[in-house]
Amino acid sequence: MLVIDDSASVRQAMTAILTADPELEVTTASDPFVAARRIQESLPDVITLDVEMPRMDGLTFLRKLMAQRPIPVVMCSSLVEEGSETLLQALEAGAVDVILKPRIGVVEHLADAHVQIRETIKGAARAKLSARTPREMPSRKLSADAVLPPPGGNAMSRTTEMVVCVGASTGGTEALRAVMEVLPANAPGMVVVQHMPERFTRAFAQRLDALCAVDVREAADGDTVMRGRVLIAPGGLRHTLLERHGARYVVAVRDGPLVARHRPSVDVLFRSAARNAGANAVGVIMTGMGDDGARGLLEMKQAGARTIAQDEATSVVFGMPKEAIARGAADRVVPLGRIARELLQATAR
Repeated sequence: MLVIDDSASVRQAMTAILTADPELEVTTASDPFVAARRIQESLPDVITLDVEMPRMDGLTFLRKLMAQRPIPVVMCSSLVEEGSETLLQALEAGAVDVILKPRIGVVEHLADAHVQIRETIKGAARAKLSARTPREMPSRKLSADAVLPPPGGNAMSRTTEMVVCVGASTGGTEALRAVMEVLPANAPGMVVVQHMPERFTRAFAQRLDALCAVDVREAADGDTVMRGRVLIAPGGLRHTLLERHGARYVVAVRDGPLVARHRPSVDVLFRSAARNAGANAVGVIMTGMGDDGARGLLEMKQAGARTIAQDEATSVVFGMPKEAIARGAADRVVPLGRIARELLQATAR
């Protein structure tokens, strides 16, 4: 693999972290021009790429790389709040994941996060870049007929609305965009856990909101789950759960330990949906590394929920869906382009 960063200390720290795993071999480059020569000499399986560098910034290099010779890229950047938009652009351009580093104490932070960094790199190495969805600007005035024929009866007359819970990780930002963009404005209420760093999910939600007919926002404790609204679990520090208050569903954002090595955890969301929504829920597990969500999706199915898994061919990393399918947790296994239709059909019962 190739580490591209203009900081010598970061290159040294990343090399030490990664070479501690005997499966990983590392070369480094101080900027994209040096990196181009390294790639010509030996094609790496994965690249970690800084955003702010001299001579050429990381986003420009990423776009050139994806146009000429696609390689799995993990962005490694100190940009958090002011740079969230740049990192989202990087994911749209083809980066498969993000590693954030603080502006102060970078080396110490990277050392503390060594397990997560190595797992992220290994997950990226398995990414299928061909699974990316072309970028299109949707209309924000889609009708339900654009995705699903009108169901028999009046689904809007339910006393208790259906709720959709979605989990995704590596490759999930673009996969979620592909699903959300084609949902009608009155789509069932949704709660989404996408593995993302702290303070990154708000920018992600705002970007989706600008592209979609549904209202997309970062979840806050006590938010109501309702038709036409998608709540994205805040990243980094707390879990997001589904609770029922009378005839309505709300989200609870709470402290808690890591579950399946993640916080927020898809398993935590799915298990809360199994307990509090049962057959009124639909669970969707999408592209991602590891097994977070597999056990929770099975609990949802056992509680009467309809469950959907993304198929291998369209998953950037077929880890989370694969584990769910292996446990018998998925009623349906479908390609990315069919997920929106499937979840709308499941909620129109």
